[in-house]
Order: sequence, then structure tokens, then C-alpha cells
Amino acid sequence: MTRRVAVVGGGSSGLACIKCCLDEGLQPVCFESSDDIGGLWRFKENPEADRASIYHSVIINTSKEMMCFSDFPIPAHYPNYMHNSLIMDYFRSYADHFQLSEHIRFNTTVLAVKQRSDFSRSGQWDVETQNRDGQLEKHIFDAVMICIGHHCHPHLPLQDFPGIDSFTGKFFHSRDYKTPEQWRNKRVVVVGIGNSGGDIAVELSRVTKQLYLSTRRGAWILNRVGDSGLPLDMQLPRLFTYVQNLVPSSLISSLVEKQVNQRFDHALYNLKPKHRLFSQHPTVNDELPNRILSGTVQVKPDVRRFLGSRVEFDDGSVAEDVDLVVFATGYRFSFPFLASHVVSVSENKAALYKYVFPPELERPTLAVVGLVQPLGAVMPIAEMQARWATRVFKGCIKLPSLASMLQDVRCKQEAMARRYVTSQRHTIQVDYVPYMDELAELVGARPSPLRLLLTDPRLGLNLMLGPCTPYQYRLRGPGKWPGARQAILTQWERVARPMQTRPCEDPKPGRSLMGPLVLAAVCVAAYVNRNKLAAFLQDPTALSDHVKAAGFF
Repeated sequence: MTRRVAVVGGGSSGLACIKCCLDEGLQPVCFESSDDIGGLWRFKENPEADRASIYHSVIINTSKEMMCFSDFPIPAHYPNYMHNSLIMDYFRSYADHFQLSEHIRFNTTVLAVKQRSDFSRSGQWDVETQNRDGQLEKHIFDAVMICIGHHCHPHLPLQDFPGIDSFTGKFFHSRDYKTPEQWRNKRVVVVGIGNSGGDIAVELSRVTKQLYLSTRRGAWILNRVGDSGLPLDMQLPRLFTYVQNLVPSSLISSLVEKQVNQRFDHALYNLKPKHRLFSQHPTVNDELPNRILSGTVQVKPDVRRFLGSRVEFDDGSVAEDVDLVVFATGYRFSFPFLASHVVSVSENKAALYKYVFPPELERPTLAVVGLVQPLGAVMPIAEMQARWATRVFKGCIKLPSLASMLQDVRCKQEAMARRYVTSQRHTIQVDYVPYMDELAELVGARPSPLRLLLTDPRLGLNLMLGPCTPYQYRLRGPGKWPGARQAILTQWERVARPMQTRPCEDPKPGRSLMGPLVLAAVCVAAYVNRNKLAAFLQDPTALSDHVKAAGFF
């Protein structure tokens, strides 16, 4: 009999799970509590309980070639960094192309997922659901994939802000922010400098009388636009990952911090944190330095207390007549439909093997997909997790012993604690390429650039020196896609396509002798005056005066 798999959640991770189930001959049934796909990326004016909610202007921080599903490139004419509405269009195209929607039960909430009495033998689960009419239904599944992400419950630590009860203005979590218009000519404080905090601060600062951005630690600010105007995340080749493994992390941090500071001096802008660049999830924001430079955003330390309409900061400075405080303080995740002994969550931590499998289950028939915070895009990672999990469900891949899995969990937790500053945000961090390679190795789909350099040099060079786009993980092994090679070789064409919106002939530079002549003149002058070189080094203005006296200028 075909094994039935329950997929909880119809966001990007849920869609990937449905497709991977179909690819492996499994029968998925997806339960989505709302009336549509998209999860986090579906904008709604009114937030729903226990769900993340985005603001109207959200644009993704990863470029289209790095965020797409590995066998379904985003259309060439789409912009490199997409608005949330275009991301939804892409998800719909993906669902239509692979006929995923017919496997989704919308407006259906999962109430409970429990092991059956014979779980040690069958590995099966009892799943109880409720539709929008209140009708309860019980199901039996051979496996379960949980795809509800980590933006579940807004983290609003009001106990850390003395006097908040006396605040006369309005305050809310960033999930409740939608558009800036109603805050025109108001004074606003945004607490938190993650990606949401930075974006909201920039957007509000265009209409507010003054915007204060409060940050406890500061942050390193990256931008979407890299060298030559290309997407920044497309300029990090796989080779960089190999170098990272060979060079001390402190040296890598110093080099990258120096490059980041060339854009703007983080210390001058009061943003420089005490920690190194790779010790915190970076904030991506192209516009924040300009807003600070123009004075519309003032960077402030942590909030000390509220006094009526006044907000006092740790440095003793005070913001007067504040109308709004936006708490961009992150989210907490939980699995209320699961027993705590199945997946235990404490302080935003869940002990999962490779961030997917509860190690202590007798049978590996439950997987958590998409519960990661990558330095990169989550969509390809969730897809790779789903490819691995479905192969485990089928029995094609065996998990290691309990002791080995627990050791892997401990090693990852310890490595994270050593690298990152302590924060509920830094509990599920992964580096994109190493983690993708780790999972792909288990699936049998890890690319081999060195081998390809011998058998297909053009492709091998693209893998080694180019960006690590998701197509690389469809070149070989289970799930191999015939279009992967061509997708890799044409990825830069898709990057350029949306910007080619007017004819623009690149003029050929005229041949000029001025440069060589000037260089020759300098060399001759240096030779003629070689005896005066020491004097010139002591007093360069003397040569300048001599040149002017000779009538050259």
C-alpha cells in the first residue's frame, strides 16, 4: 500500500514536502489552517492568531536565483529581489506546475498528532483535525511532516521595559505593522534592529517627524546590492566556503568587516556591535545608512524605561512626545499539537537531528521541515530537508544510532553557542552551503565540483567559482533533474534580464595617448630629479611649486 504522509502547513516548506512526497511515490495530505498557500509570504491586512504576518512593502532579502526551488527556476523577467506579491505568484506557479493544490485541505487546523498504540511496530500517527465549520475528523498516517516554520508567536517581552503601562502612546509587535501613512508627522521608536526592525524604521522615517531606532547590541549591516550592482548573495562562490574551512574565522570576519565598513563606518554611525560579523544573524538593509545620514533615523541604545509619552534610553537621552513604539523583537515557535516528549521546545530550542528528526523516536516517521534560520534562503533548504525525510520514510536511508544522533545535536548546539551571541534568535542558525552539502551527502545528491572540472570543465568552473544556486543539488543522485546543468549555465542571464528595460549600447572607449604620455612624463621627471628625491619626500610642495613655475599648470 502507498504510504500516507500528513503535511502540516501549506507555506513554502509545505509545498516542497508535498512535491517530494509525490516524487517518492508517497501520498501526501496537507492541512492548511487558512484559505490559501504561501504561509509567511501571504500578506493579510489583519493578522491571524499564531501566524506570522508581513507588512505590505516586504521585499525578500535573498535573490531569486538563490531562493528558488531546485528544479523550478523563477522566471527570468522577475526582479532579482522580489516583492511578497511576486513570491506568492511564484509559489502559485510551482503548485500549479506540479499539481500540488489538489493535495491540500484548506481551512483545516491540526489539533493533535499522537503516536498510535502500536507505534513501535507501525510508526503510525493519529492526526485529529478541525475544519472551519467546527467538524472534527480523525486520520491515520504512516508519517508526518511539520512545516509551520519558526514565526509562530510574536515575542513581546514587555516585562523588560519598565513603565510600559504608563506609556500614553500606542505600541505593538512588528507583525501588526502594515503601512506607514497613519504615522505621518508622528514620533516613533522602533525597538530591534533585525531585518524587520530595520525595514520598518526606514519606511516609517519617510513620513514621521522623527524615528528612533533602539538597539541593544548594534548590528552589522549588509546590503542586497553587491559589486557592480549584482545581487550580493550571488557573489559568494562555493570556493569561499572551502576557504572558510582553512582560514581562522577571526581573519575572515576582519576581512568582511573591513569591506562592510568601506560602505559606511559602523562606528561612526553608532551601529558597530561588540561581536564579530559572523556572530549574529546579519541585518540586510540598503537604505538605513542614508536615513541615518539624513537625520530621519537616530540610532539609540536599549530602552531604559517609559515615562508617559517619554522614552528614556540607557545613555540617559530621552525621546519626547513619542506616539508609537514598534517592538521588532522576533518570534517564538512551538508545536501545541504535539506531546512534549515527541518534540520538546525550551527557550526557542528543539533538539532535532540535523534540525529535522526527533532522535529519540522509536521509528523515524516524523520530520520537522523549515525550522532553520539560514545565512541564505530557507526555501531550498526546506526542499532538501524534505528530499531527505521522504527517503527516510521509504526506508531508502537509515538514520544512525541514538547515541550518534544525540552527539550530532550536542555538537551543533555547542558550536552555535561558541559562535553566536546569546539570543533566542540564535538557536536554529545554519550556514547555507555547509548545511545543504551535509544533507545532500545523506541523500546522495551532493555536487562534486572537482570531478566535474575533469568531466565537464565549464560546469565545474561554474560550480567552483560561481554562486551555489540550488540547481547544483539536482545534478546527480535521487531527484536528478535533466535541466539542472542548463539552469546553472544560464543563471547570470536571468539575473540580467529584468534590468534590461531600455536599449543601452555600451560605447566603445576611444583610444587615447594621454595616459601613456602622462606616465612617461612622470618617469622622465623622476629620473631627471632623482638626486632631489630625498628632498621631495621631505617636502612634496617644493616639487609642486617647481612644476607651477615651469608653466605646466
